[in-house]
Amino acid sequence: MKPSKTFVKKSIREYIWIGAGTLFAAVGIDFFLVPFKIAPGGWSGLAEVIYYLSGQRIPVGMTMLALNIPLFIIGIRSIGRAFVYRTLFATFGISIFIDLLQPAAHFVVLKLQNSTADSRLFGDLMLYSVIGGAVMGAGLGIVFRFGATTGGSDLAARIFNRFLPNLTVGRVLFIIDAIVVVIASVAFNSFALGLYALITIFINSKAVDIFLEGINFARAILIITQKPQEIADKIMSEIGRGVTGLHGIGMFTGSEKNVLLCVLQRAEVPLLKDVVRLNDKNAFIILVDIREVLGEGFINYTG
Repeated sequence: MKPSKTFVKKSIREYIWIGAGTLFAAVGIDFFLVPFKIAPGGWSGLAEVIYYLSGQRIPVGMTMLALNIPLFIIGIRSIGRAFVYRTLFATFGISIFIDLLQPAAHFVVLKLQNSTADSRLFGDLMLYSVIGGAVMGAGLGIVFRFGATTGGSDLAARIFNRFLPNLTVGRVLFIIDAIVVVIASVAFNSFALGLYALITIFINSKAVDIFLEGINFARAILIITQKPQEIADKIMSEIGRGVTGLHGIGMFTGSEKNVLLCVLQRAEVPLLKDVVRLNDKNAFIILVDIREVLGEGFINYTG
């Protein structure tokens, strides 16, 4: 069956975003990590080690691509066709961008080294590890959000998990990153660089989470109260948020409970607490962090 125009347009848009994500990740690696020997774990970190051990003759991007080829051969049967195509695109994209941007990154770093105004900034490895991890994580988050990965340790973790189900994907990723950091610390003869790499890995994972799940900007509130109508009316009239009434049972006493559910912005939480306190001092309140809310009063649905 011939794909519809809508499907084709959607696919093109997604591939454009994946390409943009790989470019963003490459910028983080080339400009903030590789010049300062901060290995960000995974295949990119291992490729960086090989780059320096070879006297900077073996490109980082092409090394990443070479390391990924065996993974695709092993794991192609365990992942879907669409995922394979997108991941191949992202893997080639990030490898090419890293090697294309490397001369520009080298030029910028030399400029910083020779600039007296930026000499102190140039020596701040903490700054580079944080910014590099954030920029790289933002790029990878975009790639992941549109159904792809850049191969590497992510794909390796999926393969290991398939053959060894007791090892979770997260645990395998941690093991691979830890091994790469140890290798980098030994290769660069610097324990400090290993610690900076750990900071980069942490920031990178947090940036990926933000792009995949959103920022903690909202709260879900559960209120167990004997005065549900009074509190609900006040929340709707004074705070302007909707309230859903739920039916509950106290399992210890067997008595019926009135439960109110309300989702609101973080800044509105103190107002809600005041409303509950003034109307029922014995009410029980549960606050839950929410990554993303779609619907009226928050983020509109997107197609």
